[in-house]
Amino acid sequence: MTVRLVLADDQPLVRSGLRVLMADHTDLEVVGEAATGSEAVRLVGDLSPDVVVMDIRMPGMDGIEATRLITAGPTSTRVLVLTTFDEDDHVYGALRAGASGFAVKDMALDDILAAIRVVAAGDALIAPGVTRRLIADFIARPMAAPQRSPRPVEGITEREREVLTLVGRGRSNTEIAEDLFITVATAKSHVSRLLTKLGARDRVQLVITAYEMGLVAAAR
Repeated sequence: MTVRLVLADDQPLVRSGLRVLMADHTDLEVVGEAATGSEAVRLVGDLSPDVVVMDIRMPGMDGIEATRLITAGPTSTRVLVLTTFDEDDHVYGALRAGASGFAVKDMALDDILAAIRVVAAGDALIAPGVTRRLIADFIARPMAAPQRSPRPVEGITEREREVLTLVGRGRSNTEIAEDLFITVATAKSHVSRLLTKLGARDRVQLVITAYEMGLVAAAR
């Protein structure tokens, strides 16, 4: 099955580089390119791609607003944010807007391609390095101070606790399945039950919950 992609980045060199690198992978097809968020939204409406690889900082409509409009629309297109985390403090906005994954441009190409495939398959992914930075920043914020002390894990099984710990480490469902010697379908079921039991809106909130519960140590 071919994953149809739109590349949204205001730097032509980045788009061209990604297109050339993906040309060697027959399961990935770039069907459109956008230099602004508004162009990305228009292309999604015209082409209905499987995944938009979205930069955040673009002129006019940025990647956050474009992500919100895309995920709120009738299309099943998913968004993978690909940006420079060190330079961008809007990652929370992108994830709240409905992005299914977050990766950084200095990741190895194979890891970026894997992230695209994970998101296209309906899973969610946050690069492990980004997860550590994301949560370290989250717990450093004044609004997060009341939750810094680990709170008890209640109402979940020991297996679900193991899964939650791995989600907190940024592991995908496929990686969780490999780590725990279970099927991917079983891993997905555990994640779905955790979302329900813990009242979490999405996988990002599960990551934050894992840190709040003391299951994963934050980077310092």
